[in-house]
Order: sequence, then C-alpha cells, then structure tokens
Amino acid sequence: MRWFKGGLRNSVYGLLGNSGAPSDSILENKTEDIREAMLELLGEGATKQFANVTRRIRYANDIQALWYLRGDLMAALATTLGESAAREQVQQITQMFQGMLPGSLNSRPSPLMG
Repeated sequence: MRWFKGGLRNSVYGLLGNSGAPSDSILENKTEDIREAMLELLGEGATKQFANVTRRIRYANDIQALWYLRGDLMAALATTLGESAAREQVQQITQMFQGMLPGSLNSRPSPLMG
C-alpha cells in the first residue's frame, strides 16, 4: 500500500502545478528543521506560557500540520514580542516551507505587506 500513497501524493503535486514532490528523506529532514525553528522561536521560557502551542508543534504529524500552526505561533509570539516583530519571525519560518508544499498551500503576497 506504500506505493499507492507516494504515487497519489506525486499525482496531487503534479496536478497542483509543482514539478514533483520532494523526496521522503528531504521532506522529513525539512519538516524537522522547521519544527526546531518554530520551537526555538517560542524559547524554553515559553513552554509553560504556551504549552499547548509547543505541544502541537512538537507532535505535528507532517509539514502541512506545521504550515497551519504558523497562525498559533504568530499569536504566541505577538504576545511576547509585539505583532510586527512576530510577523518578521513567522515570515522567516514561512520561507522555510518553500518547495515543500503543494502549490495550493503556498502563501500569496499580501497587499498589506509593502
């Protein structure tokens, strides 16, 4: 059944306009890099204050789950750093997702940023 999962994922990536899905090892390594970067932004002191966000990031199943957790990360960082600093930090995380997601999940440029 493993062959079907990979084939289906590659088909979906192709339909959404990407030339191909990243290999499983690249995807796994990049997912862990993004997870570590997100947890690092929260910092060790934030584990108590933002325990739920920390736990959700730590145990996210895949790169798509981490993509959707950027909003929670932004909210947590905004309470400690302020909104503009939090936005800059989350933007750096967002750039780490480049080429790792189906085209439909990539962020679009905001008219507010500029």
